[in-house]
Amino acid sequence: MGNGEDCGQVQYARLLYRRHRQLTGEALRFLVVGGTAFGITVGGTDALHLGAGMPPLPADAVANVIAACFAFAAHKYWTFRHRPEGGRSKEFAVFFVLNAAGLALQQLSIAFTRYVLDYTGVLALNIALVIGIGLATAFRFWSYRKWVFLAPAPLAPAVGARGEEAEQAPPWPAQP
Repeated sequence: MGNGEDCGQVQYARLLYRRHRQLTGEALRFLVVGGTAFGITVGGTDALHLGAGMPPLPADAVANVIAACFAFAAHKYWTFRHRPEGGRSKEFAVFFVLNAAGLALQQLSIAFTRYVLDYTGVLALNIALVIGIGLATAFRFWSYRKWVFLAPAPLAPAVGARGEEAEQAPPWPAQP
């Protein structure tokens, strides 16, 4: 790989970053909020199931509702703060409907592990919970961006000095 090729790859990476900066920032903030909500969900589920003796599905549901309340506020005022206001009560309602769908994915994972595979230990519960949270997280990121925290209206394409549109991204790898 010559120096010219490296320079083209760096330029391409910078162009991609500029084009996807908002998505990258949202994804990173989403992961921070999600990591915290994950801790609330797993810690809460374990505390309610192991500490308080609650059955695993209700324990997960209660912990998830607490985590969802935290996540709504964090996403609204941090992750997607730059997006236009969609009406707080409408956003809240749609958020919790979609969160319920995510919870259903978690519950299916736990129920399958416990009642179909007949694994009832703490490790099995936590593995099922993590798998369910993983599936639910992917669904939530996609659905929150699509239906809850809507994207701002697209800006007009960048225009050069003579009125032409900005150039498109170069093909990968950059051709000399």
